[in-house]
Amino acid sequence: MLCESLSFTHICTNCQETFLRPSIYKRKILNNIEVISFYKYNDIKDLLHTKHTDIGYYIYSILANYSLKEFAKNFEYPERVSSIAIDDNIRNGYSHTAILNKALKSKNIKPEFNKLRAKNPVSYSGKSREFRLMNPRNFTFKHNTDRDIILVDDIITTGSTLSQAINTILKSNSSPLFCLTLADASIK
Repeated sequence: MLCESLSFTHICTNCQETFLRPSIYKRKILNNIEVISFYKYNDIKDLLHTKHTDIGYYIYSILANYSLKEFAKNFEYPERVSSIAIDDNIRNGYSHTAILNKALKSKNIKPEFNKLRAKNPVSYSGKSREFRLMNPRNFTFKHNTDRDIILVDDIITTGSTLSQAINTILKSNSSPLFCLTLADASIK
């Protein structure tokens, strides 16, 4: 897909090693919660835009394995935590945030699904901060353990979606530890 070489995967191993090596980018949002991202949005935006296509499942799986899966292998915490994807509804045959969340499965992280859903299915893609503030996602949260939580999403732009999710989680007396995203759109 990138170099047009024959490969049995959608992105050949050489291109994965060359172009998909993650870096760590951090920023803080609501209540001083840290957001850890692995790529600059502009570096992988064409790959991220595949999420609404059939090939997106494979691309998101590759990105998740290179970033979130590796993060989970090295994550240490005194007790097991839950990872919860932002609005992991199935669209186009799969949920791109569920793919990311599944990659976090490890001895210290238990991915949970269908826990944080938006009642307002509005898309924030390409929308302004004002639009995002005027059209909240109105999350519902169904969590039945007392584990600390890692929130998972694909992109952070303004931080509005993650902030709304954090507020919803805090109202249920659960504790978000931090957030993980594939890409941060604020990094140039």
